[in-house]
Amino acid sequence: MRLQGKTALVTGATSNIGRAIAVAYAAEGAHVVVSGRSKERGEQVVADIRAAGGRADFVQADLDGSARVSHALAEEAGRVLGGRIDILVNNAGIFPGDSTAATDEETFDRVYAVNVKAPYFLTGAVAPAMAARGDGVIINLGSWVARLGLGIGTLYASTKGAVETLTRAWSAEYGPAGVRVNAISPGVIRTPDLDPAVPHPGEVMMRGTPAGGSGAPEAIAHAAVYLAGDESAFVHGTVIDVDGGRVGAAVIAV
Repeated sequence: MRLQGKTALVTGATSNIGRAIAVAYAAEGAHVVVSGRSKERGEQVVADIRAAGGRADFVQADLDGSARVSHALAEEAGRVLGGRIDILVNNAGIFPGDSTAATDEETFDRVYAVNVKAPYFLTGAVAPAMAARGDGVIINLGSWVARLGLGIGTLYASTKGAVETLTRAWSAEYGPAGVRVNAISPGVIRTPDLDPAVPHPGEVMMRGTPAGGSGAPEAIAHAAVYLAGDESAFVHGTVIDVDGGRVGAAVIAV
């Protein structure tokens, strides 16, 4: 129960990594707001958490990058959580796979809106109250592709590079007031909805890594629990790689 008495808002929490983080936080004693676009999936996550004895509520939000929507989510989540948000997890994001030449301006703007503008304005709505109290945690979800150049997914990679830069900048901005800001950089994650008999398209990216294959959403959730808890009290402005060694090590076949 490392997060007993804490409150948390997790965006993009209706599936995959966000869901795993919300479930893990609730299991550690936090009251969690599960946020996402799908009411049906969100309410199912809440039902699962409550069935396991945890506390959770669903707040629907389509984070389109507008300050209005981000501020409305912060306000409603704060109300549901009893007036304060102790932990904010900026997880919601979208991934377009087109090449640079095939990406149109509308797609470019939408991806930056969801992946960068939305967490920017949400953090701006939540962090000042944390700073005023002298305590709070903000965790951003980056990606290994932000630091290992690939010829695909360039737009997505650039947004995650922006998120990692914001992590360091927000740490400098809010850290002196007691708010810890860090990020997690996941590697290839095999989500539960995928058929285990069908090869994951990202598995090829994990060849030559110490792990040798993809990870599970729970691996990211474990890191998120660590960063939200007291054990990481001296961790500021950093990005934790939970990527099977993809960025940091290479295994040479002999």
